[in-house]
Parts: sequence; C-alpha cells; structure tokens
Amino acid sequence: MKKLLVLSLTIAITLLVHKSWAQESETDFREKLQVGMKIGANYSNVYDSKGEQFNADPRFGLAAGGFIAIPIGKYLGIQPELLFSQKGFQATGKVSNQDYEMTRTTSYIDIPLMFALKPIEFLTLVAGPQYSYLIKQKDVFTNSVSSFAVEQEFKNDNIRKNIFCFTGGADFIFKHYVASARVGWDISNNNGDGTSTTPRYKNIWYQFTVGYSFSN
Repeated sequence: MKKLLVLSLTIAITLLVHKSWAQESETDFREKLQVGMKIGANYSNVYDSKGEQFNADPRFGLAAGGFIAIPIGKYLGIQPELLFSQKGFQATGKVSNQDYEMTRTTSYIDIPLMFALKPIEFLTLVAGPQYSYLIKQKDVFTNSVSSFAVEQEFKNDNIRKNIFCFTGGADFIFKHYVASARVGWDISNNNGDGTSTTPRYKNIWYQFTVGYSFSN
C-alpha cells in the first residue's frame, strides 16, 4: 500500500513539474487570447502640408497604452489597441507676412483596430484603420514677442479633434515580450472647416514600443 502511495505521489509530482515546465517553455501563443501593455516613442512629422513658406522637421513623442490580441484560428486575428500618443513637428514659416518658428506637440488618444496575420510564432503582421482624438495641443514659439500676432492666429484656428488614420507594422514576439514597429498617417487633415490661414497638414509617424503580454 505504501509503495502504491509513493508511486502515485511520484507520478503526480512528475506530471505537475512537466506541466509547469511546458508552460514556461511555451512560445507559440497564436491561438490564445492575449492582453498586454506597451511603451515607447513616436517619431512624427507632417505630410500633405499647405502653408506659406511652411517647412517642418520631425520630433519625438511618447507612446504608451495597451492591446488585446484576439485569435481567429492560428494564423489570423484582430488586434485593437488603446494608446496615449504624442505627435507633432518643428516648423518655420510665414503667416500674414510674419515669420515664425515653432514647435508643436499634439497629444492624442489613438484607437487602432488592426487585422493580424501570424505566419510564424515569433512574428505578427498588423494593419488597419485608426481613430484618433486630440486631447491637447501645445505650441511653443521661439520668438514670442515679435510673433504675437502669429500666436493669436494659431490659437484662434479651428483644429479638427477627430482624425481618421491608417496604421500598420509588425510585432516581434519572444515568449511574453513584444517589440513593435508601426507606421501611421492621417487620412483627414488637421483643419476643422477649411478656412484657416495657418498651415494645413496631416500627421505621419513611426512608432517603436516594447511590451509584455498575458495569455489565457
């Protein structure tokens, strides 16, 4: 009886250790629901811009939030995300015959809804539409004294808060760790009603993040 009890305990402990080891060594989560967090940076600028002598250079901003990877079989899925995303640019130009130099930082809540293609366990390709909501905009003028009229022109501008975009990229996965690369661009421009005299533009950005995912 004692031998049978010892044998049973040995088998049970062996199975538990094997199961634990298998879970730790598992790397293919393509068929599992995953919830994760990510943080990184945007490198953003503008394109399709229209303004008097308007020239823009890129700048860095924060990108952070969470994501859900919803499997549709082993090779396909849907991946919505919710991100705080800083974009913007550094620019020189002219408004109402006055020169200006400025740095613009725009803070958005980005909600991409991407379709996922998972050809191998370490790589997921994603692409899809994105909705962005502008929560804050900050303009810093280099020479605020001589460009007061320009500042007022920018402040009185009708800026669009609801922006539709497109984004795509890749996730590189090692167990629960995820490194992501994205590129995104606005489909609609920043101008609210089309009557503004300040530059009209659309955002474009490159995003790099690292994250951690929890699988069920």
